[in-house]
Amino acid sequence: MVDFAGWEMPVQYGGILGEHKAVREQVGVFDISHMGEFFVHGSGASEWLDALLTNRVERLADGEAQYSLMLNEAGGVIDDLIVYRLEQDSFLLVVNAAKIDEDAAWMRGRLGEGIVFEDRSADFAALAVQGPQAGTVFEKIFGRPMPSARNRVEKVEGGHVVTTGYTGEAGFEWIVPAVRAVDAWRRTLAAGAVPCGLGARDTLRLEMCYPLNGSDLGPERTPLEAGLGFFVDLEKADFVGRGALLAQKSAGLPSKLAALMVKEKAPPIRSHYPVWADGTVVGETSSGALSPSLGVGIAMAYLPTALAVPGREVEIEVRGRRFRACVQKKPLYQK
Repeated sequence: MVDFAGWEMPVQYGGILGEHKAVREQVGVFDISHMGEFFVHGSGASEWLDALLTNRVERLADGEAQYSLMLNEAGGVIDDLIVYRLEQDSFLLVVNAAKIDEDAAWMRGRLGEGIVFEDRSADFAALAVQGPQAGTVFEKIFGRPMPSARNRVEKVEGGHVVTTGYTGEAGFEWIVPAVRAVDAWRRTLAAGAVPCGLGARDTLRLEMCYPLNGSDLGPERTPLEAGLGFFVDLEKADFVGRGALLAQKSAGLPSKLAALMVKEKAPPIRSHYPVWADGTVVGETSSGALSPSLGVGIAMAYLPTALAVPGREVEIEVRGRRFRACVQKKPLYQK
């Protein structure tokens, strides 16, 4: 158990390798009750959110979801989050645990007329069920097939079921009233899911090159540098940070978040390890791990744009020694 954004969180239950394998081949469940839940209501709620977030909220139909980002005026990432449109003028936002207070204060400070904002993070728990057999778990719990479409949200048993995920596998997230968290956890385990901790979460998402807020994303980096331009709609009306992104795009990106694979046996790669190219330190790893699926060390690092090209060889320094690595096309893991 470790401290994680003020929460006591499990690194592992039975072992990171076994949990990782369960998600890739069968089904695992993560306790994600630390995540924050915001509700936004009112006429004009979609327009208000569109002015705060990078993606086009207005495009969502009832029951649909999208990944988006909240930026500062300089275009840096405050948080990355999921927006769910529950009804025409009603939205659920799931935000990162370490950013709940900051996000809530930032949004309340920009409230529009007629907009109701509620931070109900303390009222809800959540479980993420991930893996090829997630549909079987869903059917055992709810007595019906799991929604086949990604990025959907449905109301169930006083909470919501959503189909987003962060491992690259099929799955669903079950947002439940906090008082029912233990019962939901037990039902999920009884349906066949293997309990998984932070360790497997990190190796799974890193294999998919999904950036983690606080490691790969932060206020000093823009979503364009992070390779998240697909989730930034620069064509819509003004939103916070848009001007800075347009200027950066026009001038050319100074760096890009690159995926790296170690080419020789090396100690585990972690964050803040120097990355070398042509005898010079050109960056540092933002995250890293030993990939259980690939059997090699993998990492992500912001590199000068000219170096962030698949096939480019670099070196990662670990404990004073340099190990050969290569920039790879994302994602690192593919079925």
